[in-house]
Amino acid sequence: MIIAVASGKGGTGKTTLSVALALSADEKVNLLDCDVEEPNTDIFLNLKNKNEETVNIAIPYVTLDKCNFCGKCREVCQFNAISVLKNKVLIFDELCHSCGGCMLACPQNAISEKNSPIGTISSSESSNISFFQGRLDIGQAMSPPLIRAVKAKEKDDMLNIIDCPPGSSCPVITAVNGADYIVLVTEASPFGLNDLKITINAIREINIPFGVIINRASDSYKNVQQYCENENIDILLEIPESVAVAKSYSEGGSLLDAMPQLKPELRKILDSIMEKSL
Repeated sequence: MIIAVASGKGGTGKTTLSVALALSADEKVNLLDCDVEEPNTDIFLNLKNKNEETVNIAIPYVTLDKCNFCGKCREVCQFNAISVLKNKVLIFDELCHSCGGCMLACPQNAISEKNSPIGTISSSESSNISFFQGRLDIGQAMSPPLIRAVKAKEKDDMLNIIDCPPGSSCPVITAVNGADYIVLVTEASPFGLNDLKITINAIREINIPFGVIINRASDSYKNVQQYCENENIDILLEIPESVAVAKSYSEGGSLLDAMPQLKPELRKILDSIMEKSL
């Protein structure tokens, strides 16, 4: 079972809910932090004995002694990652998508591949949480390859909870790909509603069931609830704005530290999602 926790914008409480859901589960949970550009899930878990592995992508390497500079590699590259000059071939690593097309297209077999590091995956264990977190190296332009590497740690025999990147672009679609259900976390504000609509439009294109949790809910702004009702979207939970939650968060505590009464409600949400996905 794979549950992705996503949001249209940053700062809605996506990581807060990911951790709270993991802590509310009765069974052991595999928690994956796929927000690889700004990973912070580990701050709220205080896990020990972290292991770390380097993640590489394949980048083309040209053996000039074999190359006749025909330009076939440049023609097949859809990302302009290769430039062929009179007696030189330039590879722009930051544009390469590691598709291998240039290597297949080369009539001289002059192109091979080399490993290029893009980030790391750290892992750790506790009594009820198996945790994996990706961290993109500074200067790297593309996060999807690292997100896919983190998602490769999903476990078929466990409940997997994915803390996704914010937004609705390629990193988010990569993170939610293959999920059984998506929990969308939004906030009761015009900005939250605007970005929620954008993300919902994207999710509907990939046809994955979803529901909404409204964080920092307020009686003074009900437009999010009205939108969900008009669109027949399930509101899974409304969490009221709370100074206690903000204080707990600033001290590295979880949502359940401030609102332990939410644990049975979150457990019910997990049970409901798993029943619907059977």
